[in-house]
Amino acid sequence: MSVPVLAPLAGKVVALSDVPDPVFAGQIVGSGVAIDPDRNRGTLTVIAPIAGKILKLHPHAFVVFGGGAGVLVHLGIDTVKLQGEGFELLAAEGDEVAAGTPIVTFDPTAIEATGYSPICPIVVMDSPKDSITSETTGTTVEPGAPLFDSP
Repeated sequence: MSVPVLAPLAGKVVALSDVPDPVFAGQIVGSGVAIDPDRNRGTLTVIAPIAGKILKLHPHAFVVFGGGAGVLVHLGIDTVKLQGEGFELLAAEGDEVAAGTPIVTFDPTAIEATGYSPICPIVVMDSPKDSITSETTGTTVEPGAPLFDSP
């Protein structure tokens, strides 16, 4: 069953192959796209891309499972090394959420200032390589805009 995945934050949609991380660029975690966040808005609120249950929640990343798929939203590259600094959780692991529910806030400019990339991969966990295509690649999206359909 295909599940529409919404943009979890505002920014420009880029191909996973353009993400400066070999795990995401190589689609080892799964297929999807990334969003280069809008840096002109200050702190961004990141929303749930699908309805479901928050399986994992860290300040820098979360997974929502619903409709037979788990969608990972990873805020920045190597941002686990910030140990939560610069992120504020708005939800809890185990919460049932609707698509569009606020999950976490962060400031991509502050992340960039630490030397880490603020780019945000959005992937369907364990999906086959190149199984997701998005007509939004190269466009700018707002939170809640359709991003792609999960395979």
